[in-house]
Amino acid sequence: MDEGMDTMTVELQAEMERQFEIYRAGTQEIIPAHELKSKIARSLITKVPMKVKLGLDPSAPDVHLGHSVVLNKLKQFQDNGHEIQLIIGDFTGKIGDPTGKSSARKQLTTQEVEKNAKTYFEQFGKVLDMENVKVFYNSKWLSKLNLEDLISLSAKITVARLIERNDFSERLTSGKPVSLHEFFYPLMQGYDSVELETDIELGGTDQHFNVLMGRHLQEQYGKEKQAIMLLPLLEGLDGKDKMSKSKNNYIGIEEAPEQMYGKIMSINDSLMIKYFELVTNLSPEHKRSIATGLENSTLHPRDAKMLLARTIVSMYHSEEAAEKAEKHFQSIFQKGGLPDEMDSVGWEGGEIVPIIDLLVTLHLQTSKSEARKMIKNGGVRMNGEKVFNNELKVLMTEEFVLQVGKRKFLKVMPS
Repeated sequence: MDEGMDTMTVELQAEMERQFEIYRAGTQEIIPAHELKSKIARSLITKVPMKVKLGLDPSAPDVHLGHSVVLNKLKQFQDNGHEIQLIIGDFTGKIGDPTGKSSARKQLTTQEVEKNAKTYFEQFGKVLDMENVKVFYNSKWLSKLNLEDLISLSAKITVARLIERNDFSERLTSGKPVSLHEFFYPLMQGYDSVELETDIELGGTDQHFNVLMGRHLQEQYGKEKQAIMLLPLLEGLDGKDKMSKSKNNYIGIEEAPEQMYGKIMSINDSLMIKYFELVTNLSPEHKRSIATGLENSTLHPRDAKMLLARTIVSMYHSEEAAEKAEKHFQSIFQKGGLPDEMDSVGWEGGEIVPIIDLLVTLHLQTSKSEARKMIKNGGVRMNGEKVFNNELKVLMTEEFVLQVGKRKFLKVMPS
C-alpha cells in the first residue's frame, strides 16, 4: 500500500512538473510561481480542474497574432483538462480600459459590445475548443452592485495605489484629466475574479496592474488568491511597436493564406525565435532545435522564416493552403513571377494616362505624393518591370499588370 502511494506521489510530481514547464514556456512572469505549482498539484490530487481566466474588453474584435499569444497559452491549459473562463466585459467595456491611453476611452454601447463579442467567439474558435469554454458577461454581477456595494469595493484600495498606474500618473503630471469612472475599471475587472473564484488569470505585460487587482481583491474578500501569468507583447511588422491594427503592423488570423504568408516573411529576422515561441504550436523540442540552428548558423534564416510562415498559415487555414501560399510566394518573390490569380479592372478613361494619376484612380495609392514616393523607392512595376519615371505616360490600349509593393497586383484591361 505504501509502495503504491509512493509511486502515485512520484507520478503526480512528474505530471505537475510537466504541466508547469509547459505553462512557463514563453511566459514573461508568474506571480508567484510556487502558488501556480501548488494549484496544479491540488488539481491533480482532487481531480478538480483549475479555473483559468482571460478578461476581454470587446472594443476591437479583429484578432491578430498578437492576441494569439495568450490564446495559445489558454489552449495549453485546456488541453490539460482545465476550465477556461472567458469574461466578456460588456459592463467594463462601457467604461473603457485606460491602459496605455493618454485620454479617456470612448464608452461602448450595449449593441457594440454584443457585436464585438460575437466576432471574438468566431475568431477564438480557430485556437480554442469553444464548446468547452465557459463564457461570462460581467454585467451579470456588476450591474447588480448598488451604491453601498460600490463604496465597499472602492474602500478596498487606496487612491495612492490607483495612481501608481503609469497612464494615470502621466496624465495627471501633464495636466490631462482623469475621470473618476476610470478608476473603477481595474476595480471591476478585479471583482470578476472574486465573483468567479478564479485560480489563474492571464494577461499581457501591459495588463500587470489590472490582473494584480484581482489577486488583491480576492484577498480582501477572504478568497484564495489567484496566480498571475503575464505574457510578452508581440512586436508587429515594423519590428518595434506592439502589434496593433491602429499601427497597421498586424497579421490578422483571418487574412487570406497568401497575404498572411507574405506578411510573416517580411518580419525582422531578429523576431523569428520569439514568433516561433509565442505564436506557433510546434513542440518545445522543435522550437529549441530551430533556435539552436539559427544561433549556430546550421539553419538558414530564410528557411526558418518559411517554416514559420508555413506553420502559422497551417494553424489558421490548412496545410494545403500553406503549401499553396508558399508556392505563390516563391513564384512572386523568389522567382520574380506573377500570381496565377489577381484582381482585374476594365479601363474606361483616356487612352494615355500619367502613371501617377493611374495609381491613384485605381486605388493602388492613396495620394499622388504617396504614388511618387512609391515610384522613387522602386515599388511600382508594369508587367514585372520597375517604373522609375514619375512623368511616365501609360498607353491604355493594351492589357498590362500593375504591381505596387510586394503584394498588390492588378490586371488592367482596355474596355
